[in-house]
Amino acid sequence: MSSSPPKAETYEVTLSRDEQWVVHHVLSNRVDDALDADEAPPEWVLEVLEAIETGGDTDRITGSQTDHLYDAMTAYVDREETPDRDVNDGSAVLARLEEIRSGRA
Repeated sequence: MSSSPPKAETYEVTLSRDEQWVVHHVLSNRVDDALDADEAPPEWVLEVLEAIETGGDTDRITGSQTDHLYDAMTAYVDREETPDRDVNDGSAVLARLEEIRSGRA
């Protein structure tokens, strides 16, 4: 008798509409970059994008997805050419993700 694989622990990340837009923008660019390079986009990017597009929130984000999203958002927020409004919203997203990450440690 085989058992089901354990489910990954998930976390709720509530985002404002503007924060959702910034996350969507960052992840959509990741998809575009992968497709331009004739590569498949990372699965975590597609899963988080789907969560935003279908539910409006990332209410079931895994620890691994949290880590990847944190890295992607950090890279975007730290870019010199990122608009100030995106930096503000992106920083708010990073603060929420950091809370999750520190709670897992």
